[in-house]
Amino acid sequence: MQEILRKAEVLVEALPYIQKFNRKIIVIKYGGSAMSNKELERNVIKDVTLLKLVGFKPIIVHGGGKEISRWVGKVGKEARFVGGLRVTDEETMEIAEMVLSRVNKSLVTMVQELGVKAVGVCGKDGGLLQVRKKYAEGQDIGYVGEVCGVEPKILFDLLEKDFLPIVAPVGLDENFQTYNINADDAACAVAKAVKAEKLAFLTDIEGLYKDINDKSSFISRLRACDAQKLLDEGFIGGGMLPKLEGCISAVRNGVSRVHILDGRIAHCLLLEVFTNKGIGTAIISDDEGE
Repeated sequence: MQEILRKAEVLVEALPYIQKFNRKIIVIKYGGSAMSNKELERNVIKDVTLLKLVGFKPIIVHGGGKEISRWVGKVGKEARFVGGLRVTDEETMEIAEMVLSRVNKSLVTMVQELGVKAVGVCGKDGGLLQVRKKYAEGQDIGYVGEVCGVEPKILFDLLEKDFLPIVAPVGLDENFQTYNINADDAACAVAKAVKAEKLAFLTDIEGLYKDINDKSSFISRLRACDAQKLLDEGFIGGGMLPKLEGCISAVRNGVSRVHILDGRIAHCLLLEVFTNKGIGTAIISDDEGE
């Protein structure tokens, strides 16, 4: 009986969040370890499917970096990175597009197995993601694109028709050249364009620390201005730096709240969205923090 009552309490705790976010758009950036572990992968898809079934309008933007590196290695090439961005020559671009398309349709299949209609698109479709060439630390890193424009109509149309859109981070420049896009950048651009209520990053860390070597410095919630201060004062480095910059930009451009979650934790998305305490780090607007 206690177990039954506990389950009832969980449902009651979730109710106000279901009411608050009903028919609201949530963008989930999905990648990292959660994508390379089959059990975690299925848990993430179950979470997103549940969000859809209780009235949310989720959009998945996925990566595929580890799988791309694996296939690059298969053809005898070595994966190279500058400032966290993959150096992408013409052959690597072909491999990346192939792998991302494969990952995309795999996710579509998993969602549809759970009874929800999904459609996989990439940034080329409907002119969704328009890009220009991106440089890393002043270096030419090949076919890596920076999002300079978003046409979200295809996403709105799919959501209106009750589909769950799944987006692969590939786009076109003004000359219709194909570019690989960092999945974090693509997720931020999509979230801003659709004015998402939430943007959730599933990462390989618990959230944000003021000092990564001091577990007591964990930050569960902070305003965009305080996040910018951490950046300016040099507390944030490595791969978290561009991610946090993207979070700040998203919050300041119409996204209500951004979450950095540990995708290695089963059902982290549900824990963050539907419980009072939540997990991970939430970046909120400056006004909300007052």
